[in-house]
Amino acid sequence: MTTAIYSHPDCLRHDMGDWHPEAPARLQAISDQLIGSHIADLLEYREAPLADLADIERNHSKNAIAIVRDNVPAEGDTYPIDGDTSLNAWSWRAAQRAAGAAVAATNAVLDGEIDNAFCSVRPPGHHARPVEPMGFCLFNNVAIAARHALDVRGLRRVAIVDFDVHHGNGTEESFLDEPRVLMVSFFQHPLYPYTDPKPITDHMVNVPVPAYTKGEAVRQVVSGQWLPALHAFKPEMIFISAGFDAHREDDIGGMGLVEADYAWITDQIMAVARQYAQGRIVSCLEGGYNLSALGRSVVAHLKALAEL
Repeated sequence: MTTAIYSHPDCLRHDMGDWHPEAPARLQAISDQLIGSHIADLLEYREAPLADLADIERNHSKNAIAIVRDNVPAEGDTYPIDGDTSLNAWSWRAAQRAAGAAVAATNAVLDGEIDNAFCSVRPPGHHARPVEPMGFCLFNNVAIAARHALDVRGLRRVAIVDFDVHHGNGTEESFLDEPRVLMVSFFQHPLYPYTDPKPITDHMVNVPVPAYTKGEAVRQVVSGQWLPALHAFKPEMIFISAGFDAHREDDIGGMGLVEADYAWITDQIMAVARQYAQGRIVSCLEGGYNLSALGRSVVAHLKALAEL
């Protein structure tokens, strides 16, 4: 297996303030754990390009793009978009790199250059709505990549798997009426963004779970609800919104997953991808705010992706 990591120094320069949990240190924690786990040399590292504006426009309105592009402040200042999300001088470029990583990884996987990829990027994306940024997220990286796979590369069916502790409301909104996309997720409820869970359909299997849910219950959701939907849908490629804030050490949520759960979930998705999608997976970092738990969980995720 060839597993690539896409990232860029610009993603470290987006900074919403010393108080903010979505901090540059998240990417450094991942890098440190990859080195410490002795798997860094077994992965292929690729530089995230800047996304073309057309890539972003496939999923976001011109106004949503302008909110980010046209409000970048001077060096040293921040510009608040909402109570949780703000811009600094590097935010526009970081958002372009994050979306660009997802698109570039999609192309590389589809072209057979690599088997799968993990985009170690920020800002994250799954709360970003088609019409506005929100919840630490500027553009929806996974949604942009899925649109590219469908509308540019000509795939007929793609699946999005989201295991962040929070509901991926922006992704759900992007594809609610799109039968070419299956989204499966679990999320703690109630919790930000406080959206009402929608009924499960044949292409939206987003499962709310209560606080304190642990790995055994999550595995039952995956086995009993995700996997039947994925097998029925037969995706030609799978995208992962890889949030690690459902970890038991992460205080931003209240769930109880551990590294072994993330490895197990990844193994299940890998099996589906091998059966229907020629193994094609692109995973993009979402949440995860306890730095040690984040790094360890990403290592477990990448070991499963790379079959190490």
